[in-house]
Amino acid sequence: MTAYPTHPGARPRPAAPPPALVVVAHGSRDPRALITALRLLERVRALRPGLPVHLGHIELNAPLLPGTLDELAASGAGSAVLVPLLFGRGHHVTRDIPDAAAAAPLPTRVADPLGAHPLLVDALHARLTEAGWQAPRGAEERRRSAVVLAAAGSRAPASRADTGRIAALLAARLGVPVVPAYASAAAPTVSDAVRALAARGRTRVAVASCFTAPGRFAAECARAAPGAVSGPLGTHPAMARLLLHRYDQALRTAVPVAGPAALATA
Repeated sequence: MTAYPTHPGARPRPAAPPPALVVVAHGSRDPRALITALRLLERVRALRPGLPVHLGHIELNAPLLPGTLDELAASGAGSAVLVPLLFGRGHHVTRDIPDAAAAAPLPTRVADPLGAHPLLVDALHARLTEAGWQAPRGAEERRRSAVVLAAAGSRAPASRADTGRIAALLAARLGVPVVPAYASAAAPTVSDAVRALAARGRTRVAVASCFTAPGRFAAECARAAPGAVSGPLGTHPAMARLLLHRYDQALRTAVPVAGPAALATA
């Protein structure tokens, strides 16, 4: 078979850009939440130079997710992967984000939420350590120790199951019981969980904040903590790596959704 040399004047076609990563945050009236999200995106960009990384909010903050998707389509982006900056399969993950994808003007994939993953446990453990948590010294201290995992809460059973799995992974890392508790929509509250643990002799209790950024829920849970309470996970490096992991996973497994506007221009 004859090989024909490339014409001297021919230039190789540039590689198509990868699908844009759109981090989907909830949104908050607390201005620190937007600042935290933007800093987290900078960490993601530093880990994956050349990957288009954008932000879209479900509510309360600009840019809202539909606006981000409109801008991506207008700029000529080929497709996008929506990665929820959320921990479980609540209403936003099962309804709001898929609905936005279905209406998007470009093909999109929807990634899994952050969920139970060793990278998330890395971030939770690191924030607890920063707050002063120390592993129990001896059997007696271990019998008195426990952690409350404070999460936003959801009426969706799947979301509560996801929080339970995160708590189980953190318990395996810490070697003490970890009890889920919620700021809204589910029980127990942090205060109730702390009281229940105290009734069982678990009086050395810390609170692990399973929140991405400062806000009302994080503050309420922190006020209920009897001792050490960790800060929001925010810009911890493991969070950026986990967002990229969910992006890569969606590229391998998620089926692209083409909304009506994308189909009309195909």
